Amino acid sequence: MVDVGRRGFLRGRPRPKAEIRPPWARPEVEFIDRCTRCNDCLKACPQDILVEGDGGFPKVDFGRAECTFCGDCVSNCQPQALIRREGQAAWSHKPVISATCLPKQGVECRVCGDFCDVRAIRFTPRPGGNPLPEILAESCTGCGACLAPCPVQAITILL
Repeated sequence: MVDVGRRGFLRGRPRPKAEIRPPWARPEVEFIDRCTRCNDCLKACPQDILVEGDGGFPKVDFGRAECTFCGDCVSNCQPQALIRREGQAAWSHKPVISATCLPKQGVECRVCGDFCDVRAIRFTPRPGGNPLPEILAESCTGCGACLAPCPVQAITILL
């Protein structure tokens, strides 16, 4: 819905929501310039997590599955909007756990930790309460395995 009031007008045009691009995507401006929206990366993704985003550009949907970093999307990107360089991480974004997390509400839950293959989620004991999840940034790959299984969608990706 468009805010046609004076306040909305004075704020200017709203910024589009930042999207999570496929792994090893070039910086956003360069990615948009190079990507032809051919959807070859979408078709190549065995996890089926790449979907069409705004303007037809590919984006990641962690609600479908996690990224295994197989590199098939990069291999099938003819315009090289995605490029894998030796020693370069797939992306720098990491998950963040919000206040709606069940253990923060006094309910026992460790679902996110159960789905994290690299064990980047530690549950810190606390006196008189449930252990709280903590994401270990140095171990987390940003694969998104913890997002979909969270029963209250308390985990989001920080771009």
